[in-house]
Amino acid sequence: MKRPDARKVYLFLVFSVGFLIALGFGLSYYETTAAGLNPLQLMVIGAALSLSRLVFEVPTGVVADLYSRRLSVLIGLALIGLAMLVEGLFPSFVPILLAQVIWGLGYTFTSGANEAWLSDEIGEEHANRAFLTAKRYDLYGNLAGILAGMFLGSFTSAATLILASGAGWILLTTLLAFLMPENGFKPVRPEERNTFQQMGDILRKGLRNVRRRPTLLTVLGVTLFFSLTFGLDRLWTWHLVNNFDLPIPFGNNALGFFGLLDLGGILLSILLTRQVEKRFATLRPRQVSRLMFAVTAITAAAIAAFGWVPFLWMAVVLFLVIYSLGEVSDPLLLAWMNQRLDPDVRATILSMVGQAESVGQAVGGLLVGFLANLFTVPLALLAISVLLIPALGFIRRSNSLVDNKD
Repeated sequence: MKRPDARKVYLFLVFSVGFLIALGFGLSYYETTAAGLNPLQLMVIGAALSLSRLVFEVPTGVVADLYSRRLSVLIGLALIGLAMLVEGLFPSFVPILLAQVIWGLGYTFTSGANEAWLSDEIGEEHANRAFLTAKRYDLYGNLAGILAGMFLGSFTSAATLILASGAGWILLTTLLAFLMPENGFKPVRPEERNTFQQMGDILRKGLRNVRRRPTLLTVLGVTLFFSLTFGLDRLWTWHLVNNFDLPIPFGNNALGFFGLLDLGGILLSILLTRQVEKRFATLRPRQVSRLMFAVTAITAAAIAAFGWVPFLWMAVVLFLVIYSLGEVSDPLLLAWMNQRLDPDVRATILSMVGQAESVGQAVGGLLVGFLANLFTVPLALLAISVLLIPALGFIRRSNSLVDNKD
């Protein structure tokens, strides 16, 4: 059987992954209600996911580098499906913790392997154009997945949605086993492979560069403090479920309400990101810094207020602000970093930043979890906003370091 064009298969993969992730949008609601996890447990499973990504990055990369990009992608998708099935079938802390580790393992099998596979098959130049197109397909998948999840959630439970998503990942793996071609793969040379020794070398080289170049310290400082706020993703659902009387727009539970929240957040994010994209080409480094400062300051203020407002409509408005600004800040942060990294150190610093983010997410998540468990979730949300304040200082400092680029 002749396999389809690799570009079409890649776009199908991106759309399907976006759909399946959005279909399982009730994951946090399920962990908070059906599984009954407390804030600290929510932070622990988040830390497990972050650390498993860091630990498994090298051993799983061996499959993609030595044996097959295609095989690495298929293994990763199947493991993510298994993680969703374990989580949906066993609503308690230990199985969910195990599911997060399995998910992290699966993620590292797919991380980079998707893009490397497409580049091998159609060439780097054609692949780069496909990556831009894929952003749109991912969004289409997200929208379709949320709408499907809201429809199913009107007459079923969050656990059923999670199980449906898990089954979808397994089905996707099976389809891609027949559809994915692999004709351009060549094993990576030993000196180019990612190893634990190489990770250590990257960290040491990165630290040397940071000591010599003050601009790099601002990049590392901003990304580190951003990663420490990781706990927000795990706490906002718990806060809404336990501190407000939620409406039931469909069916017999509040799942549809969270679907509408996610849908509103995605649509608002589209509008904001399009505006930023239109303006970004004309922005100078100092203007990008000012935009980063404004986005970060508004986000910090909104997170602090989110934990303390007395009315649900206020919390919803603040959630939409936080959600949409988060979507804007990701590409903005990457662009902000790239403007401050010289080409000779860019790859090293970005690799170092990736390692620091995983550790920062785990440490920040556990810290926030302990605060939430010992005191209150609103206090923990306030702590998350406070953790963003040092990032504002680093962003402001960067203005004085890029004057020569204006």
